[in-house]
Amino acid sequence: MKQVVPEEDKPRNQFSADAMISCTRRYAHILKGLGKETFYHALIKRDPKLNDETITLIVDNEVQVAYITPILQEFVDFLKTELKNGFIEVKLLVTEVAESEQKPVTGKDKYQALARKNPNIHTLKNRFNLDIEF
Repeated sequence: MKQVVPEEDKPRNQFSADAMISCTRRYAHILKGLGKETFYHALIKRDPKLNDETITLIVDNEVQVAYITPILQEFVDFLKTELKNGFIEVKLLVTEVAESEQKPVTGKDKYQALARKNPNIHTLKNRFNLDIEF
């Protein structure tokens, strides 16, 4: 059973976003060692956002939320201990990035994706008479 600490006895040290990100990365590597790859990837993919004492983790989808939620308190406890602040809260936020844009798979798709980003690719291909394997 967890012991409840009175609010006045909780530490409340200020911490920087850099310190929080450093702690998050350390915890992510601990998770990787424990085989919790989903949580590990969620922590490593994007830096968490800090707003006062509230940390927002941005995840890709509801599946990650369902996986992370039951073990989130261990992460919060780790942060509270490492950052010496008993008032830290962590919230999960599903990203709003459209999933319609998929990664290119074939050589032709990859070439077209690169050409959209940098039209000079077409110029190089034509100037040097390159034959792009599709």
